[in-house]
Amino acid sequence: MMLNAGWLRTFAALCQTGHFTRTAQRLGMTQPGVSQHLRKLEAQVGQPLIVQQGKGFSLTQAGEAVLQLALSRQEEERRLMQALQSDDPDQGEVRIACSGSFALPLAPALFPLMQQAPGLTVQLEAAPQASVLQGLQDGRVDLGILDHDPAHPRLQARHLGQEQLCLIVPAAWSGTPGFDDLQRAGFIAHPDGFGYADDLFALNFPDDFEGSEGLHLRGFLNQIGQIPSPVARGVGYTLLPRSGFQTHPDRDGLRIADLPHKRHHQLWLVSRRDRPMTARLRKVARLVSDVAAQLAAPEQDGPG
Repeated sequence: MMLNAGWLRTFAALCQTGHFTRTAQRLGMTQPGVSQHLRKLEAQVGQPLIVQQGKGFSLTQAGEAVLQLALSRQEEERRLMQALQSDDPDQGEVRIACSGSFALPLAPALFPLMQQAPGLTVQLEAAPQASVLQGLQDGRVDLGILDHDPAHPRLQARHLGQEQLCLIVPAAWSGTPGFDDLQRAGFIAHPDGFGYADDLFALNFPDDFEGSEGLHLRGFLNQIGQIPSPVARGVGYTLLPRSGFQTHPDRDGLRIADLPHKRHHQLWLVSRRDRPMTARLRKVARLVSDVAAQLAAPEQDGPG
């Protein structure tokens, strides 16, 4: 149940003045209007909010609780108006959601920005694509990075570029592995890995690959930063966007296999249409664009 905002404001003013007439004067209302707001609020709550005591009144327990809510909402409105009026790029909160692989290069890029702006709070959530989209729709996320344009009426999207989906193998492997070689070595899987396999292997091994459910598994990890670690030690292979390779500390032990057919995932920066792009959101959005551009830039894929 959402309590009526106008009735709450009248009730808060009544509690502050302690007098119906003075409340009416403060709010530019009539005294019967103040009384009517009180009665409607009490009906909505389902309990009396005040107890008359001569010319004054005291609050019931329900009245105390409703007053705290009213004051809390007033404070939230004050903070909102202050934030909108100042629009300081170094003040406020920014909530970002993206894939775990994109979060790996994005997080360290955010740290200098946060050091330079102590008043800026950045929340970065690594989540599956469906969760990122849902967070944007629910308003829990300010900026989301998706692999597609959601084409949603409440959302706006800007294309940032693309990121290569990579077959990552131990650096000691030579040449381009065949599908039988991969099956003997085994797949270091992760939550997004089976979808990656359907994308990349169907394109490159159409005669041998019969679906990700038929892959030989050597392990399963759900922490994006840990997934390449066993591969760097010669155990199996894995599938990740290029960022998962570029940011791994054991990169010297890894190599991106040169498959004949490349597969790329698109990168889209998505935000709400009905929310203004404040200065702080624009600042962080520029940084996200810079990170995406770096991922798209060609660079050495490791030994071999």
